[in-house]
Amino acid sequence: MNYLHDYVPALKYGAKITASEIIAGSIEAFASTGAAVYYVDGDNGVDTGDGLTPDTAKATIQAAVTAAAARNTANKTGSIVYIKAKKMAAASTDPSSYAENVTIPAAGGDRMMLIGVSANRTQGGLPQIKPGGTVASSVIDVRASGCLIANLGINGNSTAGAALNVGVKINSDGATGTYSAYGTSILNCHFKNCTGSTTTDCRTGGAITWSVNGDGWQTLIKGNRFYKNACDVCLLGTSNSVPQDVIIEDNVFSGPTASVDTQLWLAGGSGINGLCIRHNTFPVLGTLSSAVVKRFIDATGCVGELVDNAFGSATGTSTGFGAAKALAKIPTTVFMVNNYTEAGLITREA
Repeated sequence: MNYLHDYVPALKYGAKITASEIIAGSIEAFASTGAAVYYVDGDNGVDTGDGLTPDTAKATIQAAVTAAAARNTANKTGSIVYIKAKKMAAASTDPSSYAENVTIPAAGGDRMMLIGVSANRTQGGLPQIKPGGTVASSVIDVRASGCLIANLGINGNSTAGAALNVGVKINSDGATGTYSAYGTSILNCHFKNCTGSTTTDCRTGGAITWSVNGDGWQTLIKGNRFYKNACDVCLLGTSNSVPQDVIIEDNVFSGPTASVDTQLWLAGGSGINGLCIRHNTFPVLGTLSSAVVKRFIDATGCVGELVDNAFGSATGTSTGFGAAKALAKIPTTVFMVNNYTEAGLITREA
């Protein structure tokens, strides 16, 4: 049996590795299992194609996901969906986008990989997706376990009245129990203009959002760039279960200040257990007009650690980090180690 550490040797020795190395190793390891591979080409593909070669690519991401899920249900092989960036017009300042609301279904969607064929992690270097016909919905709705979303640009295209342009929704349906997004990894993506049902309130959704049911254990959010999102990572609630074993590392969170309410709203319901927020950059403190929370982080109810992060404070001070403080609500159940602002080491305040 092949394991991921066979393809990313640094994993064997505990070395620091990048999101790109994880992606590359995951693809190799996954392909070695005989997984089906599908292709999406928004410029040249057609949804009547079988999607199994670049020359017979699907035109839409959802068509490829649906075909891959059907094959996985029948053959139990898993699936990889490669997504090609659409051609940009000359002098364009915004990538040509797939206008879709993509759902990875519970039936056949387990361990599916959506991989952008990208030049880099910038907005212009990634295949970009904007909300499709269902504007008030998530751009990608993950309803299956063990999925990977990587190398994609997700633009909520936020405008007044266009609420709930959530980027990736980590989705479980609670009491009915028909779908559940455990073990989701989101790597090397670019998120922009994502909001919740209220465009100035981080508590109603953001770029990556758990449903009100919570669940979604074992989540990895690594190596992403967030920009102009009202909220970057949002926990709406925990009515079914409290998410556990959540790692948020090596990300650059949103600015500029006038576009952000709170980068991490993790206080929905009862918070998160086993939370690790590590080695991230928080460029600015949000001051979005009519915003509600206006903090870097609200981790009320969470249990875990805040380690090796850098915060760009408008006031240039390290004060304001504690269970009820203005810059970040960090309860005593979240250990703080080696975090800095421009003024120096951050210390916890009562």
